[in-house]
Amino acid sequence: MLSGVHVLLTYTCTFECDHCFLFCGPWTRGTFTLAQIRELLDQVQKIESVDHVFFEGGEPLLNYALLLEAIREARERGLEVGLVTNAYPSNSALDAELWIEPLVAAGLNFLSISDDSFHYPDRENSPARITLDAAAGLSIYVDSIAVSNPGAAAGTKGESGRGGPTEGSRAMFRGRAADKLTSGLERKDWQELDKCPYEDLVSPSRVHVDAFGHVHICQGLLMGNIWETPLPRLVEQYDSNSHPICSALNEGGPALLARRLKIRPEPGYADECHFCFLLRRLLLDRYPGYLGPRQVYGPGY
Repeated sequence: MLSGVHVLLTYTCTFECDHCFLFCGPWTRGTFTLAQIRELLDQVQKIESVDHVFFEGGEPLLNYALLLEAIREARERGLEVGLVTNAYPSNSALDAELWIEPLVAAGLNFLSISDDSFHYPDRENSPARITLDAAAGLSIYVDSIAVSNPGAAAGTKGESGRGGPTEGSRAMFRGRAADKLTSGLERKDWQELDKCPYEDLVSPSRVHVDAFGHVHICQGLLMGNIWETPLPRLVEQYDSNSHPICSALNEGGPALLARRLKIRPEPGYADECHFCFLLRRLLLDRYPGYLGPRQVYGPGY
């Protein structure tokens, strides 16, 4: 049952991290307007099972005024509110307090900060660590998101109570990670990759929504578009068995998807996500309503 909506406030980011699900970066476009935020929140409010929203990116602090108002209006609609950020403006504790305190006053409940070597090689003196220290005394839940390099010891796969990866999470081979982080890794026979182990595609507990209106069940795998069909109706009508991508993934993972659509796979892949993402990239022209936006599949797609 859907309980959370994660708003991709912008695809633009201060970084171009190798592990980014969405190929975000300084030149990536797609940012909500205030009118769009209000329309989305009105739609979210009509889904009784949804009790929280998270604002993410890209880097949402790049659009601070919009973020501040979005948090305020989400709280006015009775939703709990979280933020995922790399905390880039925090050059000192005072700087961190300068941007955190107004967000808390507006109603922010949860703050998740990217704190890993993909973002900050010098992790001891990074904006993330400064922000974690500055936020420690606030009356909100604060945690860090630290994604491990693929060659490091695997951390937990799980997600925090509000949908973000926990400390020590393994890199997921979607988006830029499928291109940047799989070289040299041990490969699995594609025929063994017969399930989707990381997402509930039958009854998702959270979706991501971007400014283009796309509702992501998994990054780049779409339920529909809220500017064409309101989110409550999309959620009510969603049936994974009738979805041309999800139906195959549910029944037999990316291996079945390749067989069903008569795609000749490579001999091996790093894992199910890697295989699935590369398959979906090949299917962009065939299923434009179910896969997109093209920019999350990389430059040139």
